[in-house]
Order: sequence, then C-alpha cells, then structure tokens
Amino acid sequence: MDVNCIRLISLGLVTYLLVLVGCAVPHVPSRIIYEDPVNFVRLEEDPEVLAEWPPSHHAHPLFIEPEKVRKILSGLMVQEHWIALKRWMRGESPLVPTFTEEELTLLSTRLAEALAEAKYNERVTFYLSQPQTFARRIITTGGLYIHGTELHMLLGNWRIIYGIPAYGMIYDRRYPMRPTAAKGFDLRFQPTEAVVPTKSSLLDVIMANAKDELVIDLSKLESIESSVSLRSRCLQHDRQHEMNCQRP
Repeated sequence: MDVNCIRLISLGLVTYLLVLVGCAVPHVPSRIIYEDPVNFVRLEEDPEVLAEWPPSHHAHPLFIEPEKVRKILSGLMVQEHWIALKRWMRGESPLVPTFTEEELTLLSTRLAEALAEAKYNERVTFYLSQPQTFARRIITTGGLYIHGTELHMLLGNWRIIYGIPAYGMIYDRRYPMRPTAAKGFDLRFQPTEAVVPTKSSLLDVIMANAKDELVIDLSKLESIESSVSLRSRCLQHDRQHEMNCQRP
C-alpha cells in the first residue's frame, strides 16, 4: 500500500471520528448572559417551543426584580433520597436550601437579566461549580422558563461530584438541565400552596425524576405573600393597640 493510500485512509478515519463526535454531542444554540471561570448563566433555544404554535411560546422577555428572584430561589428546597433502613431509623430526610447565600446573590441578579433578554423560544440555564482538583468539581445546574403565570424550574444536578472523563468530553457544561448521574434528591418549594401539581409517568417515578421539575404559580405566590404581609401588619397593629390599652 503506497503512502497516498495510507493518507487517504487516515483522513477518512479522522473524518469518521469527527462525524461520530459531532453526532454524539450536538451543538446547543445559546447566548451567554454571564460567565466567569467556574459559573455561567445563558439562554438556550427550547426545542419544545414551536414558532407557528403561539400556545407553546414562553412569556419572555419578562422584567422581574432581582430581589423577587432571590425570594423565589430561597424557597427552593432539596430533599435527599434515603434508603428504607435510614428512613426507619431517622425518619424522612430534612429539607435543605437548594442554594447557598453566595449562589443566591449571583443567580438572583443574573437570572433577572436573562429573563429580561430571553425570547419567547428560549429558556434560562445556569451552571455553578466548585473546582476540587484539575479533573473534579462539585456542580449544581439547572434551568427555568416562564409560561403564562407559571415558573417552570428544573434542577439537573445538585452538589454532584463530576469527574471529567479520560477522553475529555465535558457534558456537564454543555447540558446544564440534564443530570450527569442518577438523581438522589427531590426538588420542593415553600410555600407549598404555590406549587402546581404535575403528573409524572411510571418511568419518571422509577428513575427518581418525578420531582426534579417544579411548577410555581407566580400569581398565587404573590397572593400568599400579600396575605402573609397583611396578617403580619394586623398582628403588629393588635399588639400596639394592646400596649396602648395597658398604659396608665
């Protein structure tokens, strides 16, 4: 076999491998809103939104104050899955805040910016990481979108240790809404009255994906907050009135 034939075969093999890689890891159309060496917030095209079908369109762009975003994020809780023996000994696992104070500060501002720039066919995704070694990091990833008055929130990974594979392909940053390992948690929200019940398939229950996406009714959440605020003001007024009555 002459040199030219060897070169042609080699070129063919390289081309074939590149095609395989391209098929295995498709490009995700996105726009960066914020990025630093370890975190990002970006806008991705939502493949489930059809331009010719308005009911599928998201309510974007949406202008929302960062403080309101922070309040919503603060209500997100994670409940880890415990094996039956552990539940028998210790009861149900506790609810843990999904984000740290530092993460809330970053996300509340950047997610508000992203929602203000998002198009009707885009969703907001985020990626938070804490490098442990050159090839290992702890990641929390997910995404959200607003449909009508409902906020759809999905948590792909929560404090998962991700190791970069030896072949170098990095999936955690490419697909922030997809889990890199089996889900070991349920995503919840407080107040629970604002959560919209959703149906899960049997496969979702078996794969422990039944509660990884939450739907929050923003209009109901505002009503709950207004009711709590009014009740608080009434209690303060009653206490003040009682103190005034007790004065000589």
